[in-house]
Amino acid sequence: MSTDMKRREFISLLGGAAATAAWPLSAHAQQAGPVKRVGIFSGFPNDAEGQIRVKAFTDKLAALGWVDGRNVRLEYIWASRDVDEARARTLAAGMVGTAPDVILAMTTPALTALRQETRTIPIVFVQVTDPVDGGFVQSLARPGGNITGFSSFEVSVGGKWLELLKEAMPSLARVLVLLNPGNNSIRALLSMIESVAPMAKVPVSSAGVHNAAEIETALSTFGKEPNGGVIVLPDPVTTTHRELIAALAVQHRLPTIHAFRFFPTSGGLMSYGPDISEYYRQAATYVDRILKGAKPADLPVQNPVKYELIVNLKTAKALGLTIPEIFLVRADEVIE
Repeated sequence: MSTDMKRREFISLLGGAAATAAWPLSAHAQQAGPVKRVGIFSGFPNDAEGQIRVKAFTDKLAALGWVDGRNVRLEYIWASRDVDEARARTLAAGMVGTAPDVILAMTTPALTALRQETRTIPIVFVQVTDPVDGGFVQSLARPGGNITGFSSFEVSVGGKWLELLKEAMPSLARVLVLLNPGNNSIRALLSMIESVAPMAKVPVSSAGVHNAAEIETALSTFGKEPNGGVIVLPDPVTTTHRELIAALAVQHRLPTIHAFRFFPTSGGLMSYGPDISEYYRQAATYVDRILKGAKPADLPVQNPVKYELIVNLKTAKALGLTIPEIFLVRADEVIE
């Protein structure tokens, strides 16, 4: 079967699967001259935050001369809220089958599914924690294959999250780490949090969650005892259900710390992490270089260089928590 035939078949397949995964594929008239194709594979639902990230990527790509519908065609996969590993792999196989020139992989689950389907098509990732431990690249300096990109964090940030939670709530007596156990790339973050716990004199436990029901059970159970706090590890599961997590945290008086700004803007207490949109702008520069002939193996994986502390004071008040003034002075942004 030719590549064009496979591509038409794949688009038809996705069109009939709208109930389980949203697939807005850009439609374009035939263009004169060579048109490059860039796949965008998102591991989380097509919500407002996801659109903001993709816009940062496409705007930067256009600024570099790659305009959708003129000299590049952008093709999208958005996973649904309930997409599982098998479904993600099916979607990845469909995208790989159309042979795009390069693929942007948003999140670890998206990258995991794509890596299982191709070792040749160039992939640029964003929002992946510890890609070396996750087995995606050989090293940060020398990725060594068809994958490169932008790591979410240096592993040490896990310990920083625990320290900040303790500073914001001096009475903190125990911490729950909320995570998706299927996300292998966050293991190092959990290990770092656990290693810092004895120095902070705060016992740490963890709860694996895959859906809203498990999140509700985990937070309701942990919230039965006072003076608890929650570290929410980044993952499409926790991103998808961020407003539920925020509501349950307030209900059970559980201060939370998150990885990205869109969590406190959705009602979480605070976040400490990089500007996520910058990931996507930087990813566009790598896609540009690959489209011009560069190899992923020659493009080093990059870690964030700047972290921002965001605090939602409205949420603090709803929790009945008085955050020390010296802590608020250090914040890059206070949401009131």
